[in-house]
Amino acid sequence: MRKTDKKIDNQLRLVLTEVCEVALKNIDGFQWLTHLVNYANFPSSLKVVCVFDTNENLARCLSGKSTADLSALIQAQLLVANVKVTDIANHIYYDTEQDCASQHNGQWKDRLS
Repeated sequence: MRKTDKKIDNQLRLVLTEVCEVALKNIDGFQWLTHLVNYANFPSSLKVVCVFDTNENLARCLSGKSTADLSALIQAQLLVANVKVTDIANHIYYDTEQDCASQHNGQWKDRLS
C-alpha cells in the first residue's frame, strides 16, 4: 500500500468509526461495519459492509427508513474525508452475523474475500 493509500485508509477508518458509533445507538441489530477498497480504482471500488446480528433485524432495517438514515450518515462522513461517490447505494452492502456463522463458520475474513 502506498503512503497516500495509507492516509486515505486511515481517514476512512476514522469517519466510518463515527458512523458505527451512531448506528450502534440508533439502529436495532446493527453490530459493526467494515470497508473494502482497491486503491487502484478508488473511490469507485469502495465497499462499506454493514453487519447486523440477525437476518430478521436486517430485514426490519431494510424495510424501514433506517437504511436511508444509514446511507445518508455514511455519505456525510465520507464527504468529511473528502471522498465523493456518485451513488452511495452502490457502495453499501449488508450482511449478518447469522449468515456468516451458517455459511462461513463465523470466518469473516473468508466471507469478505
